Amino acid sequence: MKRQAGKYAAVLLAALMLTGCGSNLLEDGTSLLEEGNYEEAAAAVQEAVDEDSQEAEGWRGLGLARWEQKDYEGALEAFQSVLDNGGDKTGELYNLMGCCAMQLDNPTEALNYFRLGMEADDVSDEMMQEMRFNEIAAYEQSGDMESAKSKLEDYTADYPDDEKAAKEAEFLETR
Repeated sequence: MKRQAGKYAAVLLAALMLTGCGSNLLEDGTSLLEEGNYEEAAAAVQEAVDEDSQEAEGWRGLGLARWEQKDYEGALEAFQSVLDNGGDKTGELYNLMGCCAMQLDNPTEALNYFRLGMEADDVSDEMMQEMRFNEIAAYEQSGDMESAKSKLEDYTADYPDDEKAAKEAEFLETR
């Protein structure tokens, strides 16, 4: 579960600039997020969504700021608000939601988010690889070692040079 808030913040800022959406608070929050000032970013973006609670990109920014602060419940709620307010159903969003669910010890919910993410139209090869690996971890967390082993076999066939997967395979052999 990689932490890529800077990358996501850059995408968020670009979306705001292209669409003309967002208040100065949202732009400020996005800049703070890119700088790594997560607490200040969360406060600015929270204020922006308080002004316009239907601003999906504001919720996305708030989710990223909360994720970086390890407030996984708050991040998941914010990411759900993205969807509730018509935001794009992206692979990255679903991956983050799945990672939040994993941190909250809810692997069944995480698996659902990872599956939705893998079905999204915008998924890069790198994001697909990350979600597939996260899916294996979710199966492990749920105690379903057979599904984890099966998914790992498929994964290593597609990504034979992934050292983390090789270590994971060694671990699963002991289960």
